[in-house]
Amino acid sequence: MSQQADTYGPTTGQGRKLALVVVGLAAVVVAILCAFALPSVHSGPHDLPTGVTGEQQSFAAVSKALQGDEWDVSAYDSEDDLKTAIQDRDAIGGIVLAPGQVTAYTATAGGPQAAATLTSAATAMAKQQQADLTVTDLKPFPDDDPAGAGFSSAALPIIFGGMFPAVLLARLFPGHSGLRLRLAGGVAFALVAGFAVTAFLQYATGSLNGNYLITSLGMSLGIAALVMALLGLESLIGMAGFGLGAAVIMLLGNPLSGFASGPHWLPDGLSTLGQILPPGAAGSLLRANSYFDGTGAAGPALVLATWVLFGIALMLIADRRGTNKSLHLASQR
Repeated sequence: MSQQADTYGPTTGQGRKLALVVVGLAAVVVAILCAFALPSVHSGPHDLPTGVTGEQQSFAAVSKALQGDEWDVSAYDSEDDLKTAIQDRDAIGGIVLAPGQVTAYTATAGGPQAAATLTSAATAMAKQQQADLTVTDLKPFPDDDPAGAGFSSAALPIIFGGMFPAVLLARLFPGHSGLRLRLAGGVAFALVAGFAVTAFLQYATGSLNGNYLITSLGMSLGIAALVMALLGLESLIGMAGFGLGAAVIMLLGNPLSGFASGPHWLPDGLSTLGQILPPGAAGSLLRANSYFDGTGAAGPALVLATWVLFGIALMLIADRRGTNKSLHLASQR
């Protein structure tokens, strides 16, 4: 009977397995949709730290115009203090109100959407008050890439530059015997790729304009965080560990990174999660090193270093486990 069932149709067990596979794949598709759609649906200005200076009534006027969850308005004593706060990344921009004049200061390199939103708000104020408007971008993207397209495109090289080497090294140097080669290969690749990608973005496309050495080291740290974490998971758990890590990076790290928009364009919880994952931290570190002379680099650098140490720790545990297993087998002979 079993041979006849195999010949003419699936068994009950096979049908149940097929149903589970179909439902599971559908669930995966929905999860992928949620991971990419929800951040897009809920993206927008969230508590944008914005400065204002001028007379007392000026602060009241700006606060009234910038109401809601989109803005977090702070007063500064002078226009110079406001510009310093923007350059120090304490504010994404600011507005100076004077009789017959509205001046908006932005930092496009810190987040183009935020800069555009603030410019629109300042334009509406100037129109309402029938005043002249001046917009000054204190931290623009480089002249060769004013839209920041090259910076935004760096997200995928960092992500895939962490995933592809990890799986390739795991295949070429498998098992306990190849673990140290995988570790050395991951570190070497991160350094070479970091300097190469930075060189392309800075000298070929003109998208970056920071110190090349520091920016390259930051890029290498971002790639290393991904490579080492994935290699560590693969060494300890196998390809299932690599798959888990890759899924987290692609389904959470990528859409929540705020790479192109800056973290203020996501809700607080999602933004915080994105910044503690390697893609988001790598983007913030690259932004800080390339456009803000390293201001704000300490936090994302610490996050990335933690991921590197996490991956190395997993590899050391796997190495110890493999050594103990080898000694146990040797003692039994």
